[in-house]
Amino acid sequence: MLLPKPNFIKSALTLFNSFNASKNRFLLGACSLSVLLSGCSLGDTEDSTAFCPVSSDGAVAFVKRPLLFAERNDGNVNVLEQDDLREPETFRPGARLFIKGSTLPSAQSVDITSSVFSDSSFLNDDGELLYDVKDLSLSWDASKLVFAMRAPEIEGADEEDQPKWNLWVYDFDTCSLDRVIDSNTTAEAGQDIAPVFLPDDRILFSSTRQQTAKAILLDEGKTQFSALDDARNTEAFNLHVIDPLDQDITQITFNQSHDLDPIVMPSGKIVFSRWDNANGSGNNGMNLYEVNPDGTQLNYLYGRHSHDSGDAGSTVQYAKPQVSPDSGVIVQLREFTSSTQGGVPTQVDIDYFIEADQDVDGNPGIGQTPLIADLNTSGEQTLGGTYGSVFPLYDGSGRMLVSWSICRVRQVLADDAPVGTVNNNPPEVCTESKLNDADYEAAPPLYGLWMLDGSTQLPIEVPEEGQQFVDAVLISETSRPSLIAQASLDAEQQALADSNLGMLHIRSVYDFDGIDVSGVGIDVLADPMQTTADERPIRFMRIEKAVSIPDDDVRDFQNSAFGGRVNYMREILGYVPVEPDGSVKVAVPANVAMAFSLLDENGRRVTGTPRHNNWLTVMPGESVECIGCHTGNSEVPHGRRDSGPEPANPGATSTGVPFPNTEPALFADFGETMAEVYARVVGLRALTPDIVFDDEWTDANLRTKFASFDYSYSDLQTTSPINQASCAAQWTSQCRITINYPEHIHPLWGLTRQILDMDGVTVLQDNTCTTCHNIVDEANATMVPAQQLDLSNGPSTDEADHFKSYRELLFNDNEQELVGGILQDVMVDSGEFELDPVTGELPVDDEGNPIFIPILEPVVVSPILRTGGANNNQAFFDLFATGGVHEDYLSQSELRLISEWLDIGPQYWNDPFNPGVPIN
Repeated sequence: MLLPKPNFIKSALTLFNSFNASKNRFLLGACSLSVLLSGCSLGDTEDSTAFCPVSSDGAVAFVKRPLLFAERNDGNVNVLEQDDLREPETFRPGARLFIKGSTLPSAQSVDITSSVFSDSSFLNDDGELLYDVKDLSLSWDASKLVFAMRAPEIEGADEEDQPKWNLWVYDFDTCSLDRVIDSNTTAEAGQDIAPVFLPDDRILFSSTRQQTAKAILLDEGKTQFSALDDARNTEAFNLHVIDPLDQDITQITFNQSHDLDPIVMPSGKIVFSRWDNANGSGNNGMNLYEVNPDGTQLNYLYGRHSHDSGDAGSTVQYAKPQVSPDSGVIVQLREFTSSTQGGVPTQVDIDYFIEADQDVDGNPGIGQTPLIADLNTSGEQTLGGTYGSVFPLYDGSGRMLVSWSICRVRQVLADDAPVGTVNNNPPEVCTESKLNDADYEAAPPLYGLWMLDGSTQLPIEVPEEGQQFVDAVLISETSRPSLIAQASLDAEQQALADSNLGMLHIRSVYDFDGIDVSGVGIDVLADPMQTTADERPIRFMRIEKAVSIPDDDVRDFQNSAFGGRVNYMREILGYVPVEPDGSVKVAVPANVAMAFSLLDENGRRVTGTPRHNNWLTVMPGESVECIGCHTGNSEVPHGRRDSGPEPANPGATSTGVPFPNTEPALFADFGETMAEVYARVVGLRALTPDIVFDDEWTDANLRTKFASFDYSYSDLQTTSPINQASCAAQWTSQCRITINYPEHIHPLWGLTRQILDMDGVTVLQDNTCTTCHNIVDEANATMVPAQQLDLSNGPSTDEADHFKSYRELLFNDNEQELVGGILQDVMVDSGEFELDPVTGELPVDDEGNPIFIPILEPVVVSPILRTGGANNNQAFFDLFATGGVHEDYLSQSELRLISEWLDIGPQYWNDPFNPGVPIN
């Protein structure tokens, strides 16, 4: 329902200034607050009382939270600080939680949180309480109110020693206020925000504690810490569940950026806002996802291709979802940053739509509708004012509690105003002309709490300069959602769970948005009599994971560790062969954010296949299936279980017989993929560190099996990148392949590669890379490196933290020549001449004649390697192929190592804790 802009008989500002009605005392049975902090009791704070509020229908809970002001570039210090969705831990000291006896403006608002911090140590010099509160949520029976609260800053303390956001519960029946987590140590282990009650009265919340992810870091042999988000700004928030009774905490999502503001739908499903920002993917936006309370069935819902649906070209995000009265979802549609702390309340139809203009079947339509007219998602002022938050009433009335500010402007400062001048020009009510007048700018909002009922807007809490009334909830019972029980596991799934594994099944990697892109047909590729193994374009899949990046307090390393070409690190979880029909079924590590790449027979990412742009996670024992792949820019519905086209790979067409011309023992059931057949008959495939091909499908009675091959790390004469020695023999969920340039790639260039005579001593040919690619010859005389490529030891003159070989391979360099036994840059005439620094003209001699002094410039040599993957560097690999000038100089396993390093980066380090990583 689109509500029109509210009408007023007189301006809201006049109403606010004339509001002098007496306040009725909301005084019920006497009761003290029970808190966990010693020495805390109900204090004599403003609007507080020695009597506790009791829940009753029509009561309202809300937070009065101060606005933050910042200094602008022009020195204006009276400017509202921008609110950023990507910084959910932002602290706004001075907030308080109130309960109001009714929606009448005259009803008393009782402060129920200040008593926790009533000790004088929590006050500033002016006696103000400087804690913060946000994210109110009510239990289903309206007996409890759960929220996030953070204690005041500790003066002089380091950031890591400052208080964290904690979860608190106010119990209306006992008038008690208690922290959810009993232990101080546990409570301060992470930033806990956005709590909501589950149907079984456990509490779901978003947190940086990353409980399970930390345990996995220990399993990997690393330090335990909360990883930063993909942008490396703040610790990533993921969803967790706590049982307040036994204090057990479980992490249920593992995004590398934030999972925020969960809500529980009537079905029992959890809907939340996920920040997708996988580095290098180009995917950067907040979308709606759903998941079960146990972390299973994580599912994309809405928004991936709808970020262009804002007003005036603004890029919008799907933030702060709420359950709408019709069991849909209401979001705050807004940009990442907002100078008004508000957005456009928008109804999103998640049941039938996957995008703003597309339903789940791919048909055009309207998937989202603003609830209030005359607002702008770009954050620009409109006559409709600004909405900081909304809370729909679930009584069928269509009413909403809203935090709203009238549109206000003020005259801009004079051009000659001194820097640092506070703009104290009085706010004025907006008019169309003032909004378009360059002499006016937006004034800070004046938020109040209102009841919005159609075109009528009634005040509940009087607006106050510098304050925002947010997170209001009407204290009233609501229907308890369905309870989704913990997923039950069969014997096979339990065995996977016991090994901290899950299962991934892809019906065909040749299925792109429901279209067979194999070129010849999936059925033809699957038939070994029609297609040889060498003719199959995709042979292997590589499973990759993000490397968790610590904050500076844990490991303060320099950005040069990334290498300069990328700003992220990656590890490899392992490899699995792709079956002839393009299907894959494999056990993968659980509780790990992962992505995958499709590889050719050389173990290189296939050109034209997109990188996986979203982090995929499976829970222990969980089976996750997808029909195929999709491109990031595709408009075909995908990524959601109940949408998308039919699979391009129908699977077996008969039961009890093998696929045509394949091993008789590998008999299929109707509809099975080859991967499903193999898993059922032979066993579920496991990841391996090596790239291994064995022809397990060709019927040897009809055709000779195709030749086996492998690219094994055991063939390397340099250090293996496998993180644990035991993993070479037994691959487990803790095994990782971590490729660091200094340890695994650079040593290849100096590895001795000599062809000896039969005497084993005489060198017939020296193929060592640094024999030619060096600045000194065998006699230690200076020389120009072959092809201007120096692969020898020593730091780069451009970046001392890097080997010069790394910079020479990946960055532009200057061509050099030998002059008098010294290497110098080749300098050539640029075609321009030096100018007089004073006149800007050519200099002249004593007779006034122009002097032409040519400007010389170096000759730029392009790097031999490029980003974009191994197959984007075909010229390099051709050097070592049959007929290449360096044929067989590098082994297939060495070329595989270089290929995977290029495919995942190419980073300098992929382990921030390696002793060689430069520290600040």
